[in-house]
Amino acid sequence: MTDDLTDDLTDDPTDILSDDRPTTPRTIAVLGPGGVGGLLAALLSRAGHRVVCLAGDATAEALRAGGITVRSAQFGAFDARVEADTALRGPVDLCLVAVKHTALEAALDRVPAEALGEGLVVPLLNGVEHLAPLRERFGAGRVVPAAIRVESTRTAPGVIEHGSPFTEVDLAGPADRLAPPAALLTSAGVRVRVDADEDAVLWTKLAFLAPFALLTTRHRLPIGGIRTERRAELAALVAETTAVGRACGTADLDADLILARYDAFPPEAKSSMLRDAEAGRPLELEAIGGALLRAAERHGVPVPVATRLVAELSAIR
Repeated sequence: MTDDLTDDLTDDPTDILSDDRPTTPRTIAVLGPGGVGGLLAALLSRAGHRVVCLAGDATAEALRAGGITVRSAQFGAFDARVEADTALRGPVDLCLVAVKHTALEAALDRVPAEALGEGLVVPLLNGVEHLAPLRERFGAGRVVPAAIRVESTRTAPGVIEHGSPFTEVDLAGPADRLAPPAALLTSAGVRVRVDADEDAVLWTKLAFLAPFALLTTRHRLPIGGIRTERRAELAALVAETTAVGRACGTADLDADLILARYDAFPPEAKSSMLRDAEAGRPLELEAIGGALLRAAERHGVPVPVATRLVAELSAIR
């Protein structure tokens, strides 16, 4: 599940790709068919594309046997057939990387660079530091920075609960180069936007995500409890994350707008980090909180609230 349940957090008018549908079915690999990857795999399959999900033996076997079942607030309930394997065996047009950051290094062994052919790699991960290792592995020109806004959870292998009434992906790079993957995702019902600035794409998400993830996990509260019982702490942390984001080049980040988005959330909404903590799974603390602290140090931005929260979560997890 991703944590970004909000619409635009800046006033920057990014391109919104038209709903032109590709006439030729494409081949897409999905590394990590969990809440996000499983939803996208099912949508792409339903749109007529060939989808190959890459996962461990048990998940791959379950997907081969039963496909993917989606229950969605936006798309309704449907089943989709997909192929599944433990490694990529042949070229694809697009490879979506939808694993958690904690599983990224091991998962990438399922995608040999030579097997991709000319396919682009689109990582839909939390944080901002995953691009460097991906570019080193696959080549800078092949990796497309991206962010996704959706609430979607895998409840069992091949079973996806999609709670948000939207599924939106931002791609970073030249619009002409990204028109094919944007059209492919659009054909599946995903709203796609292209922004030339990769820092804006990544930091717009992290500035919103970090307060949500760190505070809900630290205090074991959904967002409703955070915005009432921990309002001052939330406002202070949002001020810190937007300051770091602006220092990293995302000039239009607005702390008041982010707080307003939190106020519009259903009070029971939880971050995926909190869900991971409740389930005893590894936390994406380094990818989210650690990345924030390292960027703040590089740019000389004081972040006392974030520093304290990361230290406290490191001590108790």
